[in-house]
Amino acid sequence: MNTPNPAVDFFFDKPSQWQNEYKKLRQLALKTGLVEELKWGVPCYTYHGANVVLIHGFKEYCALLFHKGALLQDDEQLLIQQTKNVQAARQLRFSDLEEIKSKETAINAYIYQAIEVEKAGLKVELKETKEYEIPDELKEKFDSDPSFKEAFESLTPGRQRGYLLHFSAPKQAKTRESRIEKSIPSIKLGKGLND
Repeated sequence: MNTPNPAVDFFFDKPSQWQNEYKKLRQLALKTGLVEELKWGVPCYTYHGANVVLIHGFKEYCALLFHKGALLQDDEQLLIQQTKNVQAARQLRFSDLEEIKSKETAINAYIYQAIEVEKAGLKVELKETKEYEIPDELKEKFDSDPSFKEAFESLTPGRQRGYLLHFSAPKQAKTRESRIEKSIPSIKLGKGLND
């Protein structure tokens, strides 16, 4: 068992509806020999510096997030893909301490499997930017404004993906058009969605 990292203690000590659940998940993660680090403000457990699993919470549940969860065998059918756009990560979600205790054997198996994935150096095959669907409204804008299309294509692949996901999310064409129009100045300056 690895020792807790004092830099992470604040996460487990602060008042939270998931405080007991977090502490149990911490205990399980540390038993595997992973190193506890603080990343993105939450406990992250690493193997030779590579992120394996982290603990986080939401209003309805707390979770273990496996960074390469898409590569894990999900024999128990417990892994959840947060949204359709999440390519690599998968979650094990919990609604209370008793659920964690009842699934402890399965949780351990998933953690050890994730460690083996990391030891083997496996990588998740991510979709390339060109594989993302371009909304019709964006295609129309490209056709009517070639300089905008050129500016978009000169963005880094990550920035392009960010915009494509942002533009594709709304169900209504009017909202997609509005998002595109609002983003034109930033795109022409070479900026990403959150720059």
